[in-house]
Amino acid sequence: MEEQIEEELEAALDEADSHLPTLLLVDDDPTFCGVLQSALAKRGFEVHTANDVEGGAALAERVDPEYAVIDLRIGYESGLVLVRRLHELDANTRIVMLTGFASIATAVEAIKLGAVHYLTKPADADEIVAALHKDAGDASVEIKEKPLSVRRLEWEHLQKVLVEHSGNISAAARALGMHRRTLQRKLEKRPVKE
Repeated sequence: MEEQIEEELEAALDEADSHLPTLLLVDDDPTFCGVLQSALAKRGFEVHTANDVEGGAALAERVDPEYAVIDLRIGYESGLVLVRRLHELDANTRIVMLTGFASIATAVEAIKLGAVHYLTKPADADEIVAALHKDAGDASVEIKEKPLSVRRLEWEHLQKVLVEHSGNISAAARALGMHRRTLQRKLEKRPVKE
């Protein structure tokens, strides 16, 4: 009798969990992933995590997420590839691109590929949830008076060329006329704050 009650309780809990919206979280930093997974679960999501593009794509096919939070740089891979793949699987998946390496080129490409929003790290769970549900643009966004610095313009150009070559660092380096390691070093540096 006790076993039957436990089974019924487990079934009821499984059914209750299945009504939570599913969210795919892909980031190559396992610690960050774990912390954000916990925070998003507390906000009512059934969170599934992966730490690479291939694992994220495979997981998306299994769980069919309603929401996704994808890091722009996943190891040396581009999260833009995963945004495109998720949008192909289900155009209704609400995707937020999250990055510590923000650039105009990647923001534009993320939106064109199907993301609903683009946030720079550090972003907390409440900002991410708000971005997942945001449907309209914000006309009151501040327009900066000062032009971009030369270092920031270089960063933007590198990102644009990298996007044009589907995140392939070797191909982008050839197009830029520089050694692949030089490009990798430049990409590992955080962009200059404006």
